[in-house]
Amino acid sequence: IVLELLREAMISKLGNTKGFLIDGYPQELKEAEEFENKIGEPKFVLCLDCSAETMSSRLLVRNQSSQHSDSAETIKDGIESYYQASKAMTEYYERKTQLSKVN
Repeated sequence: IVLELLREAMISKLGNTKGFLIDGYPQELKEAEEFENKIGEPKFVLCLDCSAETMSSRLLVRNQSSQHSDSAETIKDGIESYYQASKAMTEYYERKTQLSKVN
């Protein structure tokens, strides 16, 4: 569903843009492969590389300023799951030389 929504939004703006910035998608290799099959190969992939400690502290601050109530352990587990899910996708784009990491 997400991929189809992205595709429709991109097609509707094709005449008005030089490119697209898609935040947070794909996060897994399977999603990257589906994106390439249904939409096309990206020319550039930007990865914001951030330590688990930095992500955790930012999420804990977010909890204080919103209605999120994730515990430190829940946040730690979520970050670990994210790293595991995105590792293969990141390596895939590194091999294709389309990935640029920013610390």
